[in-house]
Amino acid sequence: MIDVARADQLNGPLLVLRDVGHAAYGEVVEVTSPTGTRLGEVLSAGSDVTVVELWGDTTGLRAHDLRVRFRGETLHLGVAREMLGRTFDGLGRPRDGLPPPVPEAWLDVHGAPLNPTARAYPHDVIETGMSAIDGLNTLVRGQKLPIFSAAGLPHDEIASQIALQARLGETARGADEGRHSDFAVVFVALGISYDTAAYFRERFASTGMLSRTALFLNLADDAPMERIVTPRAALTLAEYLAFEHGMHVLTLMTDMTNYAEALRELSARKNEVPGRKGYPGYLYTDLASLYERCGRVRGRPGSLTQIPVLSMPGDDLTHPIPDLTGYITEGQIVLSRALHRQGVYPPVDVPASLSRLMKDGIGAGRTREDHADVAAQLFASYARVREVRNLAVIIGESALSGTDRTYLTFGDAFENRLLAQPRDTSRSFEETLDVAWEALSELPADELHRLSEDELRARYRGSLEPASDGS
Repeated sequence: MIDVARADQLNGPLLVLRDVGHAAYGEVVEVTSPTGTRLGEVLSAGSDVTVVELWGDTTGLRAHDLRVRFRGETLHLGVAREMLGRTFDGLGRPRDGLPPPVPEAWLDVHGAPLNPTARAYPHDVIETGMSAIDGLNTLVRGQKLPIFSAAGLPHDEIASQIALQARLGETARGADEGRHSDFAVVFVALGISYDTAAYFRERFASTGMLSRTALFLNLADDAPMERIVTPRAALTLAEYLAFEHGMHVLTLMTDMTNYAEALRELSARKNEVPGRKGYPGYLYTDLASLYERCGRVRGRPGSLTQIPVLSMPGDDLTHPIPDLTGYITEGQIVLSRALHRQGVYPPVDVPASLSRLMKDGIGAGRTREDHADVAAQLFASYARVREVRNLAVIIGESALSGTDRTYLTFGDAFENRLLAQPRDTSRSFEETLDVAWEALSELPADELHRLSEDELRARYRGSLEPASDGS
């Protein structure tokens, strides 16, 4: 350890010390002032100047009153399975008034790089209970699948609902294998208000699912710099549960836009050259250091799945945060403001959404043998619906052909019966696919080009005779 009697300069959360020597990047420091002790981290360690980032409010502090101790180690978090059912702040300290859990291990919050050759390819599914995701953008264990939202859309409600009703999907080994006993949720909220924090706590407690969930709540009035640590602390616990206890862990992080804003503020205070829209040039690398902390490891039974949630400033998909996130992750779930205005919940924009690992997780023995064909037909038919709706705006609905009008009927059924579902209700894969067939039965059989004749005869409820195109 190194003790420094006083600091040289304090600029917001940044503390500057000269001629320290032997300080290391990422090292944890203790800063003692007349009002108490705060933790911080070394951001820059040069031969002449050392810059320290403080986690906590620095209002009223004076540099010459501060005593700094360099611990000689990076930030470590005490983790234990006992942390499930508890609520913590952004640094992993209890926020529920209970004593800290007894640590089973102390782990570096920055994690350890995972050898790519040690990764196992994801193939088993997680059932979220939402048809728009399960049927059309299926989530696979070990996948990172973000939700792209915007201001005013119900992403907090969707994220908490997924956390509450998610379970392991059926496999060929049996429907009940490990559905709840080895499934856990790590829920991370970044920069939220007191009302939102209370909403999350009450929602998890009232449903009885808090026992399998660890909540990390970083409030809006907490130091923005603490927001940089919060997802890393939560992922440290998630990795421990997944790879040491063999659990299947689902991590939801909302809202990653608040995280990126804290990163931009820190970069500005360090006088770094800004990149796109003022965000640091290393935003991609920083986000990747979080998103890549998921997956499956060969020879270990557990998995770590991520659903980061971010709100797109100005509903702009090309904004740096969603843009760079899309490059790192394996698809995206995009929420639609137009569907939200129509009262559709969850308002998932199907054509803009994608799960790149869906094809490896669905099918016989995992979801249902007709899942891939039904999903392909739904995508194709809904694309035609949008074309017909645009045409109807130009020439009027009465001028449409009979087949085009059936597509309008299908579009309404698709949005109001398949995409939309009552809040806090969960559908199984079977129920989702059955509702999908009901929507497809609004179309004539000769329009269902992506379904086999055997599938049509087994499940189709309409006529198999060719449809008339008259009006």
